[in-house]
Amino acid sequence: MVARDLDVPWSIAFHDGSALISERDSARIVEVDEDGDVREVGVVDGVAAAGEGGLLGIAAHDGYLYAYFTATGENRIERFALTGDRGSLALGRSETVISGMDAAGNHNGGRIAFGPDGMLYATVGDAGDPSEAQDLDSLSGKILRLTPEGEVPEDNPFEGSPVFSYGHRNPQGIAWAEDGTLYASEFGQDTWDELNAIEAGGNYGWPEVEGIADREGFIDPVQQWRPDEASPSGIAIVDGSVFIANLRGERLREVPVADVSAAAEYFVGELGRLRDVVAAPDGTLWILTNNTDGRGSAAEGDDRVIRIRVG
Repeated sequence: MVARDLDVPWSIAFHDGSALISERDSARIVEVDEDGDVREVGVVDGVAAAGEGGLLGIAAHDGYLYAYFTATGENRIERFALTGDRGSLALGRSETVISGMDAAGNHNGGRIAFGPDGMLYATVGDAGDPSEAQDLDSLSGKILRLTPEGEVPEDNPFEGSPVFSYGHRNPQGIAWAEDGTLYASEFGQDTWDELNAIEAGGNYGWPEVEGIADREGFIDPVQQWRPDEASPSGIAIVDGSVFIANLRGERLREVPVADVSAAAEYFVGELGRLRDVVAAPDGTLWILTNNTDGRGSAAEGDDRVIRIRVG
């Protein structure tokens, strides 16, 4: 175990070897040291935590910490210059990257990550309005692609739009394989949760289809699961496998990139709800539990970060 007694943690990011964690309801960014001690780096102003909303995904890039969060009436991404050294990090002033994404009590998406192309990708849920996922004029139900400053890249699939893919319900995990393929995990409704291989401009079907439908015009997931065995959130790709943290399913799932129809499962029912899994700089996987979010059964020490070695 790396750390314990976290309060509704949501995301892990690494900056120059330092581990940073977001807490959804407190809006805190905390730093975890080598001994597992937790110190507050800062509090993100303007977070309006309610339901599944609050301070969600974080990503570190070029000296900045990026944060996706629910504010009053919207979801937004801001970035903060990281000042100080390991063990004494602090947040500088905020800069808006993108704002005006619809917010709701659930389906806020919230995962952000930088791709191998240096662009910022963000998963945005449908905010409880499924029809928005098919509307290219809406940011809801999409995966977005932006420059680090929040501009629209010239090579995005839809001219002048941050939309990279659409037809999503509530995507919450993104990671890239060695060949550059972008994978994303997604909460379905009542039938199928999904792992998708994301194509620029691709339509992933929601709300017209859920799971593998084999319908023209929609891209099917590479793997699907019943929600009680999944509810996938954060994902990481290490040593040729996609590792998927599952909430309701309470397990870590491994899907080999070389055979995306296969899977293995670990820690089934042992750690409770799992919100995030991240590749650490030393090659280990850090797994973030999520048992204090009001839906889990918190045990002594929850919530925790567990470190495992792959292979």
